[in-house]
Amino acid sequence: MKKKLPVIPFVKMSGAGNDFIIIDHRNSLLSMDEASHFARLVCRRRFSVGADGLFLIEESEVADFKWHFFNADGSLAEMCGNGARCVARFAYMQGIASANMRFETLAGIIEAQVADVNVTIRMPQPHSLRLSTQLAVGDDGAIEIHSLDTGVPHVVCFVEEVDKVDVKAMGNAIRYHEDFQPAGTNVNFVSLAGDGLKVRTYERGVEDETLACGTGATASAIVASLLDRTASPVEVITAGNNRLHISFEMQGGGAIENVLLKGPAHVIYKGELSPEALEE
Repeated sequence: MKKKLPVIPFVKMSGAGNDFIIIDHRNSLLSMDEASHFARLVCRRRFSVGADGLFLIEESEVADFKWHFFNADGSLAEMCGNGARCVARFAYMQGIASANMRFETLAGIIEAQVADVNVTIRMPQPHSLRLSTQLAVGDDGAIEIHSLDTGVPHVVCFVEEVDKVDVKAMGNAIRYHEDFQPAGTNVNFVSLAGDGLKVRTYERGVEDETLACGTGATASAIVASLLDRTASPVEVITAGNNRLHISFEMQGGGAIENVLLKGPAHVIYKGELSPEALEE
């Protein structure tokens, strides 16, 4: 990165295995164009801090603060459930907001409540629901999929044994399928797990399986409920073997409201980002 930056304080956090770099950016250092490139560099594993994404926390005129969220590939994203919980705890620890807060995202205003390491967020209103459609993928023929936008678009595929799925190969094929272009989609593979659901997710922007996905877990729980495979509240077991708790209300006409996502948001470490972390 050509621009010379000062040493930048940051916090590395994990939301059920989804890891993020969070920076207090209220005194702006980067333009939006620069921030995208910056995100790609700092999210590289082994060469820099390494993370699934970067959050820049900034001032808001309508809420306690706002974020700019970048995936590991530098793309700007609308929403992230696990990241939202981490950002909420970060803002509370830094004195940016009280334990009950509101913050601005591209998916709308998010409400959060911090209770020690556990954070509950009110998710955006789900939309663009499509159940039981057929999708032709590779040489395997058509598979049944369901789709729902829970802040970002998700496909949900139910399988018998989620541990046996090649998430990266299958997820990549669906993520880039012509039916979801040009934006693409996130892809969740789901199986019943006794007292809940087991979910593995291929995340757009990371372009690989992540250990958890809050918006994906939420989409999976809602779709499973609509198909009478479970009911709210739903416990989701992530690929990292953490548990997310999702509750929602089914209204007349198929509306889904009051969607809450609860789970851990852990501080991994605090540090200072040196200019050498941005070397290409």
